[in-house]
Amino acid sequence: MSYRQEYEKWLNSGVLTAEELQELQSIAGDEKEIESRFYAPLEFGTAGLRGTMKMGLHQMNLYVVRWATQGFAQLICDEGAEAMKKGVAICMDCRLHSQEFARAAAQVCAANGVHVRLFESLRPTPELSFAVREYGCQAGINITASHNPKEYNGYKVYWSDGAQLPPHHADAVAKKLAGIDIFRDVKTMDYDEAVSRGLIEILGEETDRRFMDNVLSMINDKESMAKVADTFQVVYTPFHGCGHKLVPQALRALGVKHLHCVEQQMVIDGNFPTVVSPNPENPEGFYLAIELADQVGADFIVGTDPDSDRVGIMVRSHDGSFIPVTGNQTGVLLADYLMGALKRTGKMPADPVLLKTIVTTEMARAVAQAHGVACYDTFTGFKFMAEKKNQLEKEGKGTVIMSYEESYGYMLGDYVRDKDAVTASLLITEMAAWYAAQGMTLYDALQQLYRTYGWYGEKTHNLVMPGLDGLEKMAALMASLRQNPPTAIAGVDVAVRKDYTDGTVIRCADGAVSKMELSGSNVLRYELSDGTVILVRPSGTEPKIKIYILTLGKDAAERDENIEKYSRWVESLT
Repeated sequence: MSYRQEYEKWLNSGVLTAEELQELQSIAGDEKEIESRFYAPLEFGTAGLRGTMKMGLHQMNLYVVRWATQGFAQLICDEGAEAMKKGVAICMDCRLHSQEFARAAAQVCAANGVHVRLFESLRPTPELSFAVREYGCQAGINITASHNPKEYNGYKVYWSDGAQLPPHHADAVAKKLAGIDIFRDVKTMDYDEAVSRGLIEILGEETDRRFMDNVLSMINDKESMAKVADTFQVVYTPFHGCGHKLVPQALRALGVKHLHCVEQQMVIDGNFPTVVSPNPENPEGFYLAIELADQVGADFIVGTDPDSDRVGIMVRSHDGSFIPVTGNQTGVLLADYLMGALKRTGKMPADPVLLKTIVTTEMARAVAQAHGVACYDTFTGFKFMAEKKNQLEKEGKGTVIMSYEESYGYMLGDYVRDKDAVTASLLITEMAAWYAAQGMTLYDALQQLYRTYGWYGEKTHNLVMPGLDGLEKMAALMASLRQNPPTAIAGVDVAVRKDYTDGTVIRCADGAVSKMELSGSNVLRYELSDGTVILVRPSGTEPKIKIYILTLGKDAAERDENIEKYSRWVESLT
């Protein structure tokens, strides 16, 4: 069916509301807009779905949510009656239409005979992962677009281990969706009837309490907090989202006496009125937090994204200004602190393991090795880290004490299988208090780590390629790099090329070819003669190609020069 035929099908479906119909009629003369909305369905992958909230097949709306849920419900039903009884946990974030979409998903699952545990209102993403594990559910659904701008919403899917859906199950759902008509083949039922019949069960404070019991069990050192509590000032912002309740609860339980929440951003609002983007990776979003920190004399700011799975921090530098601490830097600080804390408290397991992704700083490996901790790489995405954690622990090859990726995500403890900003905020604050008890800020601590482990530096570039032709541009760039691989980058020879699609390793000096353990992901890696690593990867959730520069200098100046030099090469690709 052509995009024009699909558009006409929606217009003539007879199920759209007057407002929805008017939205589609308003684009009747805009062929490019019609094509962008109807040229294909949103692709269902391991991260589920994500798109802008508009009417159309390639958008996020009530009909696409129901359609996706029908395919996912059929996958659960295929597992048998026991899986249907175990059912699905469903959660949502603060975004526009999130609660509506979550209810719609619950109604479809119930109509298909799949038991539903639906959160009464918005909750952090890690609590959804926890609920799947805690209640023995077969699966989970989370209506969230994480840190994306307000126009977006998404549909994340989880399996019985509490991790996002593995690739083979995502492929199975995608195949089912190809045979499901979005209007004709979707089962649904009345919400109140489903609740009264016990097909939909509501989750609330009891689940919060169970989750928080696990979070607070991660505390290592309340004594350091007690030593500095009278002077230790913390500023926190949830960026209008799901961290507004549980993160402050966790920090107060740790012993934080002076917790200052940014009032304007404690207001739950899917329009995110105070920020351009509710992403703790963007320092500009912290302007209100910095104003508050200056007023109260705080040296430490914590911010969590709308679904509270990512956490970003800012710390006061020696000149009095606030600087952002990157995800790579925060992870290194936390890994070093946690390994020390576990040793000091006698809680370090026999064979400890740190997991990181292939695009995360190599400084993490240096820190782990110095502490006698094994370090393994995985592909980007916590489903892969969850899979590696499960595998290692099942085979008795180690206990994972921390997993993290450079994009501000940290997985700690054994009760979730996804990134968790609630637990991470708690432990990062504990770490800040521990350093404060020694007369140091986290800025001081970071500089100390560089002096100890080396002057590592990282920078991520996002080559945004929006619109219908964006996917074509992304594919063309990746194809060009494979067909005409660079022999040198910014004047520095490429020593080794790696293609994670098939696991190929090419030694450039003599053309020798070998294989690596990891394969099956569209990522290119260039290892340069000066030790720098550059990786190129299309984003799995946004229309952009991400290019990662991982370098190491003999000092801060050389590190920064390397990043600037290789950044100019990245810019030449656009």
